[in-house]
Amino acid sequence: MRKMMKAATLLLAGGLACGACGNKAAKTNEKTTDSVETKTTKATVYLTREISPEALVAIYKQLGVEATGRVAVKMSTGEGSNPNYLKPELVKLLVDEVQGTIVECNTAYGNAPEDAQDERNTSANHWKVIERHGFLKYFKVDIMDEEGDMKIAVQDSSHLKYDIVGSHLDNYDFMIALNHFKGHPMGGYGGALKNLSIGCASQNGKAYIHSAGKMEVLDMSKLWTPEYIGDQDGFLESMAAAAQAVTDFFKARKGIIYISVMNNMSIDCDCVDHPEPVKLEDYGILASTDPVALDQACVDIINNQEVTATNDPTDLLDRIDKQHGTHTIDHAEKIGLGTKQYTLVNIDK
Repeated sequence: MRKMMKAATLLLAGGLACGACGNKAAKTNEKTTDSVETKTTKATVYLTREISPEALVAIYKQLGVEATGRVAVKMSTGEGSNPNYLKPELVKLLVDEVQGTIVECNTAYGNAPEDAQDERNTSANHWKVIERHGFLKYFKVDIMDEEGDMKIAVQDSSHLKYDIVGSHLDNYDFMIALNHFKGHPMGGYGGALKNLSIGCASQNGKAYIHSAGKMEVLDMSKLWTPEYIGDQDGFLESMAAAAQAVTDFFKARKGIIYISVMNNMSIDCDCVDHPEPVKLEDYGILASTDPVALDQACVDIINNQEVTATNDPTDLLDRIDKQHGTHTIDHAEKIGLGTKQYTLVNIDK
């Protein structure tokens, strides 16, 4: 994955990323956010600085929204040799609390031959990685596109006519988007919006989003070429549209909530087989009923980090800036998925 992503990034450096300069999120913290005058109702984002199984359950309960029915817990179980994914021991109490099923979809890429044992682009290989990472020891796990995909409605049709998700999404009533906040080679950062969009998309759906609606059926020989991947903002806007589609899908059922863990924050995603070293200290867990506010809060926290000997946000901020990553948040707010205005409530106090 890393080799493929680096090749794609180099190939597309001129068109895909260069338009991102100068787009870092405005720094916001609890105090300044509360003082902003806005006509938009602010969302509430809860924070705990503790990262533990008990803290995950506590912040879930703080939201005051009970996960009922058939509960999907959407999270990444991690690329084969990636050490940064959320560990099953960390999430076990929460998944048990809601009697949930861990849900995933296959990837739309393969690894280099020497890393083929770590790839997740087929269900057979994906199951091996899920087992090796310890998830089958504790949980029911569902690869949602193992038996194909289905289309769900989008509100924003700027690029997509629909969202293409794993067909098993239809088996669930409620979703907990359990996100690992970190960087991402293509999106700049990965949080709630990416987990809802790329994370819930089938292989065809991933190709559809990455190509901003140009490719509806995955063709690996074409996907990472400039013909299909050349409109970075179109890709980011497609992610926002797909995230809204999944949110709408579950709001029409029993509901959806969003929890983000800020630990092991490399500039690379959990989908990268050999990620860059982590340079940020673990921060905490955030949760909200608004995915836009949640992602904005996480980005603001990174923006407000000071450089020390053990904590350096520079590379992650540069990655977000280079890939115009905050445009996903901006567009998600524009299309009505949520608001960037929030009140941060520390539940440790």
